Amino acid sequence: MKSFEKEIAVAIGRRAADLYILPYQNYYRLLMTCVGKLEVIKKVSPDYGQRLISFLKYQADMAVSEHRRPQLGAMEWQHGSEIINLRLSSVGDYQGRESLVVRFIYHLSDANYQLLAPDQWNTLTNLLKQRGLILFAGPMGSGKTTTMYQLARTLAEKQVVMTIEDPVEINEPSFVQLQVNERAGMDYQQLLRLGLRHRPDVFIIGEIRDPETAKMTVRAALSGHLVLGTVHAKNANGVIARLEQLGVTPSFLQQTLTGIFYQRLLPTTDGKQAILFDDVIASDLDKALTDQGERGMTDGWRTKLEEAATAGLITDAVKEEFYQG
Repeated sequence: MKSFEKEIAVAIGRRAADLYILPYQNYYRLLMTCVGKLEVIKKVSPDYGQRLISFLKYQADMAVSEHRRPQLGAMEWQHGSEIINLRLSSVGDYQGRESLVVRFIYHLSDANYQLLAPDQWNTLTNLLKQRGLILFAGPMGSGKTTTMYQLARTLAEKQVVMTIEDPVEINEPSFVQLQVNERAGMDYQQLLRLGLRHRPDVFIIGEIRDPETAKMTVRAALSGHLVLGTVHAKNANGVIARLEQLGVTPSFLQQTLTGIFYQRLLPTTDGKQAILFDDVIASDLDKALTDQGERGMTDGWRTKLEEAATAGLITDAVKEEFYQG
């Protein structure tokens, strides 16, 4: 038991984003993602790997006896005086060997939220005064939810902030936080309808992933709310195409969209990570909405990378790696 707890403690101590427990040949590998890099930290016997998976599944109230079908779980983990939220995903391969991935969600604080170009924060906070729809894109684990929470926390003292997520990733006492529960008939659409009746000032939508959610999100923005949400897209300009695929007409986008931000977590030379945004706002947003804008990363993104490399904040190798987003 204590050895299993130690595996989690080591991952948290290194501020890992994910811990992987994966079968490999005739043993299990424990891997973790730290500062954007995946590394093997230990090789263990199949018995140890399966017992570690069972231990974590039990703690997360998952079916320990089910080894093949996909399962999701969640729990809180006490690490010293800190409480970390864990999200678990398990599944068996074609040989019946089970694997488990643990995602670590750390408490949000100003100290661990770093920007590669700090002036970009002023751009974001200034947009909060305009209302409308502000959207974020980027790979999983790039910090989109953290950014939205960080922004909304600046408003929560004087405004009501409501989040709709699947699942809630960060506990924030100053927000009204709703969680999708499709078994209970509470999907994104139902919770958005409920949220509109509760009349919050600010919405955070965890993910806009279907036509109904997209239309309800636009409706919330049209009714005077500030709405922050995430969309899966390859870059900032791709967000517009994605929303149009989900049935949102260009005229509604022109009325509601305030800004689009694509973000990545970049490893810095001090061994940490920092967020860099590629934004489409103001006149660039107008061009993108009329299909006259760029399709890839903007010149501003490349300029910021060049400036960060010149200042010694990132290496030239990192600059090249992220040049295309």
